[in-house]
Amino acid sequence: MALGTALGLLLGRWRGLDRWANPWVMIFLNLPALVIIVLCYLWIGLNEVAAVDAVTVNKTAMVLVTVREGARTFDRALTEMARVYRLTAIARLRHIVLPQLAPYLAASARNGLAVIWKIVLVVEFLGRSQGVGFQIHLRFQMFDIPGVLAYAVAFVAVMLVIDYGILQPLEHRATK
Repeated sequence: MALGTALGLLLGRWRGLDRWANPWVMIFLNLPALVIIVLCYLWIGLNEVAAVDAVTVNKTAMVLVTVREGARTFDRALTEMARVYRLTAIARLRHIVLPQLAPYLAASARNGLAVIWKIVLVVEFLGRSQGVGFQIHLRFQMFDIPGVLAYAVAFVAVMLVIDYGILQPLEHRATK
């Protein structure tokens, strides 16, 4: 999320850099998650680093595109005001940039969480020896439909708790 936010902010503010990077962004945005997962496992090995890298590569492009669009919509008058009043970089970030990016960051977090957890399941399904994806794989091999559904319901319950307990309160506070 942090990497995608930083890159999205850079590309949204500097048109030349955005034009140069856009083909790469589109490639990473459109590469199937399964291909990225398999390549990470082949290049890095069947370990945690490969799993984390696969998830990071998939998430970064999604966040980057959303934040880039938010950065393109910045109010130029606020940016000029910050320059005239010589606000520090931290003050500009806190009072100008983050309030304008808040809706885009919230959308990015929500979309990213929904997609990334699915990718984590596939990562665990394909190459890990523990985790929910691994457990679903075991249940699948045994044709244990109630077991697969139990893990799916538990998974959805955790995602709802995260959304209602963390993301929505943060979004509400940020958009006040």
